[in-house]
Amino acid sequence: MRIGQARTATAADFTKLWFGESVSLVGAQVALLALPLTVLEVLHASVREVGLLNALSFVPFTGALLVGVWIDRVRRRHAMIGSNIIRAGVLLTLPLLAWTGQLRLEIVYGAALVLGACSVIFDVAYQSYLPALVAPTELVRANSRMEGSAALAQVAGPGAAGILVDLLTAPIALVANGLSYLVSLWSLLLIRRPEVPPAPRRERGSLWRDIGDGLRLTFSNNLLRACLGQAATYNMCWLAQQTVFLPYATERLGMSPSLLGLVMGSGAVGSVGGAVVAGRLARRRGHGPAILIATLLSGAAPALLPVVHDQRPVGLALLVVSFFLGGAGLSIANVHMVSLRQAVTPPDTLGRVNASYRFVAWGVMPLGALAGGFLADAAGLRVALVVIAAVFLSAPMWILFSKVPELRSLDAATRPSRPDPVESGMVYTARAPYDDQPGS
Repeated sequence: MRIGQARTATAADFTKLWFGESVSLVGAQVALLALPLTVLEVLHASVREVGLLNALSFVPFTGALLVGVWIDRVRRRHAMIGSNIIRAGVLLTLPLLAWTGQLRLEIVYGAALVLGACSVIFDVAYQSYLPALVAPTELVRANSRMEGSAALAQVAGPGAAGILVDLLTAPIALVANGLSYLVSLWSLLLIRRPEVPPAPRRERGSLWRDIGDGLRLTFSNNLLRACLGQAATYNMCWLAQQTVFLPYATERLGMSPSLLGLVMGSGAVGSVGGAVVAGRLARRRGHGPAILIATLLSGAAPALLPVVHDQRPVGLALLVVSFFLGGAGLSIANVHMVSLRQAVTPPDTLGRVNASYRFVAWGVMPLGALAGGFLADAAGLRVALVVIAAVFLSAPMWILFSKVPELRSLDAATRPSRPDPVESGMVYTARAPYDDQPGS
């Protein structure tokens, strides 16, 4: 196959992945609303039982390190296909059980665990599989499209979910999410580019050694370590802010749920804008400076929240600006950090490194919720928001005092002798880390 034909085929395969993932992301937004409403409307669950349902959805993330080892031992596309089959089956079964009167709270709890586990598998696999479908120079553009789809889903998904629940009831609305996973499954089956098989069983290390390799690769590389530190700090502060801001907005500012939704929804609009300008910013300023600018923006935006004292237009405008800028900065940072991680990580360990990121960056989030609640009880809501905003500002420091700002392009993060996977006919290409540290 000629180089031009190979690039066209590769672009078509990425488009299939992107289309299917975009549809499933919108469907997932439907489930975020429809699943809790199902247990409220059909099973008459209490608020505590709904809270347990939400918590169970995140329990599988504690096993992300094990998932990463497994993803590096199997074909990633097959793992994604299997995850979609299971998720579609679960979400199409729940409405059937509700319609026949056989739905029980324990079944929904089990479904939440299964759906969460499949989401961890799919997310780790797709971030590890994406570099197989695009050239290294196209990683930023590809991740921008993925991030843009996620942001658009956050904008359109809740509204679509509300309409479906009103028209069809909450259990039947889950069918839409199940069908969206079937669309994603279909798009994955259409991909024609062969995937390099995983390492033979005899060449693999032990389970714990493989987990250790993923963690060591992550923490021994200056670029990866800085990005992970920033992400973990930001995520912890974000959940602390969410814990405090909701009662602050409703109790202190007197905001209605609809107004609160509109204000916070501006963050999703900002995410769309961030995904659109991410590539342009990197071309003008450089990849590393783009990450620094984005993290400074997302870290500074929360400082506007405690300034607002009431619902006057100026105050509401400050809230909208805060969420919009925070969403834009977060989106830009996500695009470039994921692209950087995919560029500098050896392909056969990318699953473990992605899982290490998810384990650490998401694992600290409950600590943020606990810290936010403690601060609010001890010092008051506004003081808690001020403290959280101050800690937010420490997140970009991980980037500022690292080698990331020196990085002009993704090519500078890898050795120039690396072949183009399309030109060479390879699916995966070994990539050396930017800084030559032990274990990298």
